[in-house]
Amino acid sequence: MRKLLVAVLAGGALLITGTPALAQTAKPALGPYGYGKVKLGMSAKKARATGEIVLKMAAGEGSCSGWDLKAHPTGKNSVGLYISKQFGVAVIFAPKGVKTPRGIGIGSTMKQVKKAYPRLKTPLGGIPYVSVPGNAKAYYAFFPDKGKLEGLAIGLDTQNCVS
Repeated sequence: MRKLLVAVLAGGALLITGTPALAQTAKPALGPYGYGKVKLGMSAKKARATGEIVLKMAAGEGSCSGWDLKAHPTGKNSVGLYISKQFGVAVIFAPKGVKTPRGIGIGSTMKQVKKAYPRLKTPLGGIPYVSVPGNAKAYYAFFPDKGKLEGLAIGLDTQNCVS
């Protein structure tokens, strides 16, 4: 009986992970290189070619343009990501419901963040951040309010869009 149960569970797992329709409904993680098809460092032209972003704020004289992820539009005075003229996709903000590969997303507690990212640093009066595991050129920034995350972003260490 025990062997039969294992075979059924293993077969069920293969069925679930092997079904293309189910695989397409899974949300991509934020990191370690970006979100979905939009990757950190990707030029605006390449990022636009993914079909997953829409221009919201032209760079003009500034160094960065503001964009939204088509699947996750933001409000009037915000953007979902910044693209630097110099560095490409520079910062991506996590949409609601999207998590890092370690399970951290909007609504996570700072206790959960510290457990998932024990090397978390918090500069005096600053924003908690940590190097992205698996990508030495990027960081996660965590925006807590009353002990829970109200925002989360992944960015290039070299980004010149936000401070």
